[in-house]
Amino acid sequence: MKAVVRERYGAPDGVRIADVAMPVPEANEVLLRVIACSVNPYDYHVALHGVPYVARLEGGITRPRTHRVGFDFAGIVEAGGTEVTRFRLGDEVYGFAAGAFAEYVCAGDTIARIPPGISFEEAAAVPTAGITALQALRDKGRLRANQKVLINGAAGGVGTFAVQIAKAFGAEVTAVCSTRNVDLVRSLGADHVIDYTRADFTLGPQRHYDLMIDNIGNRRWSEYKRLLTDDATCVLVGGPKTNRWLGPMSYWLKTRIASLRATQKVEVLIARMDPQDLQTLAEMIESRALHAVVERVVALDEVADALAAVGHGHVQGKIVMAVSRGRESQP
Repeated sequence: MKAVVRERYGAPDGVRIADVAMPVPEANEVLLRVIACSVNPYDYHVALHGVPYVARLEGGITRPRTHRVGFDFAGIVEAGGTEVTRFRLGDEVYGFAAGAFAEYVCAGDTIARIPPGISFEEAAAVPTAGITALQALRDKGRLRANQKVLINGAAGGVGTFAVQIAKAFGAEVTAVCSTRNVDLVRSLGADHVIDYTRADFTLGPQRHYDLMIDNIGNRRWSEYKRLLTDDATCVLVGGPKTNRWLGPMSYWLKTRIASLRATQKVEVLIARMDPQDLQTLAEMIESRALHAVVERVVALDEVADALAAVGHGHVQGKIVMAVSRGRESQP
């Protein structure tokens, strides 16, 4: 079968499509034919470049331990292990699988059924970004109806989901993005949109937020603090990649230390790949409370360009790669 591989850490042009052995599912796994997969910043920074360097303790110090790339996918169950009871042949599912940039993958308890009427391309865009947004708002932020939420970085993968989920929870949402994304973010339901190229969102008249989701990590805690209510929560999701040893963890640590005497709470989110949360997102998608923003769909052999685009930032929502044909009725 065809799969995206790389032998060493480095730039996207180091990846290639190769013939690899067909995976064999364990007793508690299913074999899946991948219809579509999506690219995340993790794929570019950590899996491809091996930064921050601390991540290499798990992924391989000088060379990656695995040559395969990718996690988010949508596909069809082709075979199941002897212990699998939740899924049947032909089920359409989405979720996480190591080495998802391939024609086939195996997965265990990291998948859920695709909601009816949703394309494989949209489903493939959901897992990492959707779960990150959900857990940031619900678990770390403890968002409640009628609270005021500020989302810094509202037009990327996590941001576009965060705007919609916050609105579904009944919040008043202020979104920060660039000029070209203002209309997009407003169409997702944001009550207020701040174009950071024209106004400093930390100095504007809008204040007293109960919750802030920071997907960017581009300002100091003292600037964030003046935007928040006394008992607000700031959830750090993303951060600058300038520290090659620690990456955004350096920013998170500095912000946590700076906030030690504050009444506000600073939380750091490391998303958990929870199949129940995949089901929650599927239900929200089915009810039309949520949809994935897909900037473009490209072929698998365009993986290097897709990785580079995500790595450089400013992608609207997600980039999805089409791998194979799905439903017979699809063009």
